[in-house]
Amino acid sequence: MKDTKRGVETVELATEGLLAINRCGLQGKLKVWCLQFMLIPKLLWPLLVFEICSTTVEAIEAKINKFTRRWLGVPPGLTDVAMYCRKANLRLPLKSILEEYKCGKARLLSMLEDSEDPIVKTVQPTIKTCRKWKAVEAVDEAKECLKIKEVIGQTQTDRKGLGSSTAKWWSKAEGKEKRDMVINEIWLNEDSRRVQKAVQQPQQGQWANWDNALQKSLTWNEIWHMAPLRISFLIRSVYDLLPSNTNLVRWGKKEDQRVDIHNRGRR
Repeated sequence: MKDTKRGVETVELATEGLLAINRCGLQGKLKVWCLQFMLIPKLLWPLLVFEICSTTVEAIEAKINKFTRRWLGVPPGLTDVAMYCRKANLRLPLKSILEEYKCGKARLLSMLEDSEDPIVKTVQPTIKTCRKWKAVEAVDEAKECLKIKEVIGQTQTDRKGLGSSTAKWWSKAEGKEKRDMVINEIWLNEDSRRVQKAVQQPQQGQWANWDNALQKSLTWNEIWHMAPLRISFLIRSVYDLLPSNTNLVRWGKKEDQRVDIHNRGRR
């Protein structure tokens, strides 16, 4: 039996939930909190239990991103990197339902592969997603990355002193620790793809070239005490979405005065 109908029902459930949150009289940041801690966990249950393809989850995340931008008071053209990238200069406490879906499928596959039940080992169960993203390939890629990191050894990647952190090696890990390492590596791979996407964005990805800028990680406690306009201003300023003269001209909201001055000079 196929779970195609379950995918359609989950999309409808997500749409109804987003509209219900949008209709309530709460502030935008409170609506985002309801989305993160109430609706997304509710949607993850059918996504992880049934065989729903990742393209359906991408469609759900597109709807979630649309409402999240509206509730945060940012333009609809804000990249999803700003909301979910953990390496960005401004890190928001938001979780991506697509990444949660991928990590959940990978965790389930790892548990089945490492099962001590002889029947489970004989059957060799598979996790069906879709052609675009496969849990088996993601888990294998994560394991290969962990093995390569062990060969390279511990390296310095931040400003902390030598010996300030301990490394976990794949060959010495067992059971749940191995599964946690695989899931963490998948998180890192997804975050690296978001950074690559940000580098290709000439306007909203300028933060990738800020070498001396310190990362600001917003917590929910800080967001509670911030005015909605301040949150919007903070996000817009980091990703160059403030209504400056250059941006207004780029968006077609204002004529370029430099062209008028140039034409007057030629006259």
